[in-house]
Amino acid sequence: MIREMRCSTITAMKNPFKVLSRLCICSSFLLTIAAIFSTMGGTATTFQSFKDGETIVSTDETFELGFFTPAGASGNRYVGIWYKKSITTIAWVANRDTPLTDSSGVLQVTNHGILVLVNHNKNTVWSSNTSTTAQNVPVAQLLDSGNLVVKDGNETFLWQSFDYPSDTLLPGMKLSWNKITGFNRHLTSWKSTQDPSQGNYTFELDHRRYGELVLKKGSVMVWRTGPWNGIRFSGLPHFGPNSIFKYDLVFDDHDEEYYIFELLGSIYSRLTVNQDGRVQRYMWIASTQTWGFLYQTQLDNCDDYAFCGPNGACNIGSSPVCDCLKGFKPKSPKDWDVVDWSNGCVRKTPLNCSGGDLFEKYPAVKLPSTEQSWFNRSMNLKECEMVCLKNCSCSAYANLDISKGGSGCLLWFGDLIDIRKQPVNGQDIYIRMAASELDRTVINAKASESKKVRIILFGTLLSTGLLILGIALVLNYRKKQRQKYEKMRRSKKEDFELPLFDIATVICATDNFSENNKLGEGGFGSVYKGMLKDGQEIAVKRLSKHSRQGLDEFKNEVTHIVKLQHRNLVKLLGCCMQEDEMMLIYEFMPNKSLDFFIFGLTSQKL
Repeated sequence: MIREMRCSTITAMKNPFKVLSRLCICSSFLLTIAAIFSTMGGTATTFQSFKDGETIVSTDETFELGFFTPAGASGNRYVGIWYKKSITTIAWVANRDTPLTDSSGVLQVTNHGILVLVNHNKNTVWSSNTSTTAQNVPVAQLLDSGNLVVKDGNETFLWQSFDYPSDTLLPGMKLSWNKITGFNRHLTSWKSTQDPSQGNYTFELDHRRYGELVLKKGSVMVWRTGPWNGIRFSGLPHFGPNSIFKYDLVFDDHDEEYYIFELLGSIYSRLTVNQDGRVQRYMWIASTQTWGFLYQTQLDNCDDYAFCGPNGACNIGSSPVCDCLKGFKPKSPKDWDVVDWSNGCVRKTPLNCSGGDLFEKYPAVKLPSTEQSWFNRSMNLKECEMVCLKNCSCSAYANLDISKGGSGCLLWFGDLIDIRKQPVNGQDIYIRMAASELDRTVINAKASESKKVRIILFGTLLSTGLLILGIALVLNYRKKQRQKYEKMRRSKKEDFELPLFDIATVICATDNFSENNKLGEGGFGSVYKGMLKDGQEIAVKRLSKHSRQGLDEFKNEVTHIVKLQHRNLVKLLGCCMQEDEMMLIYEFMPNKSLDFFIFGLTSQKL
């Protein structure tokens, strides 16, 4: 066909009108081909109409628009946007509450700039319901951000899917509240993994509070982020600046307040609220082509909204986890004893608005719910305290912004709800209480401190006394030993003249009474071979401490041996009487004793 419609320059010279006609046919044919490729998922991202079985892909091929049926579901068909690399990850659904029952659906843009989904009967199943009027011919386009927009010939956006999120927050998409119109962009969970219709949970920026994102089940509060403090939400201590994405809560915009995040690199990340009421963040892992789980909310009981009731504080690291704030007591002690903390706590002492109140500092906490609060951006912390004191209903205050050293003022009125102790990156709050209650707290603290001082002082005195007693006992023992030694020396000099060996000399000579030097053992004790420093060999008779031989017996033995000195008897060289030791030092007899020759096995036969 293309060969038949080929244009010839020679023919053009002869019949230009005929050539012009063929050029028109060629152009029409090429436009038809282009249209076919655009609806088949080519590079074109704009369209006016496409049907089930055809898709539209964003220019950078990140997102894809088309018809789908949820995994594991029946034949219901929906128009949605998904990640092209993960076709089961649906980021947005158009007709989530009005599914098609067959594959006859067509999505198209009307001349008025309204995006409509029609079934086989040409009945409208879903529409964007745009209120503005289109200029020129409107078209729809899937942007690289995943935003499906309808725009006119002047590139003016008539409608965008980012204004109507499903269960997923994409980079550049807002959770917001319009101050003028009241329009609210929020996430709504799927009913189930097979049913994308609106579920029970919503996640939104609550305009009734200061800077808080809240999760609700129907109209019931389930979880909240805590107020924004310029760096992070106070209830998300680990949710700080990182290398994956940056985020912000914007208040200065004239028309709206909104939360938004942007990616910092060529990565994918998304925030979702699932059908079980969990807010979760994922990041795409290119190496495994799967989604990696970064974090989720409601990790413990302290994350549950008002778990400890009004004026209670939750600490997941203590037992029990709930406790009343200082100056407060359980409203229902019986319920509190059976771990039902829902009724919370009440003040022990009423406040005195005439100037008799003070503030107790609570460090490192998730700030309480800001539903009943007031703020000022220009005040400092001292001014904030004075304003709170002047208002009888003011119950606490804190810095509005903790960046750059802290600034601004945030006040709370009435009960303080949903406070929890944070392990890291908590924020300080100053809670109002009666001066008498604070004085009692200070007195108790001082009494406790005084008790600690008394215990420490008593312990110090006791340990010092025991140390002195121990030293005295040691000194007394040594004194008695010296007296005993001197007595033995005097006794020796009085009774007989015999050299007195120092115990250190004996220990050195016998290698500390080594078993290798042991010559024998009897009831009196043991005999060891030794060598003095001058090379003389000796035999040391060491009397046993259990031999029951006292000083008198020892003296008698020495006296008799001295008197019996003979050339055929072993010679007594001296003795040692020191440190409870009584030892006789003889010359060493190398050829064994006489009893060996008299009573030996060989000699006995003679």
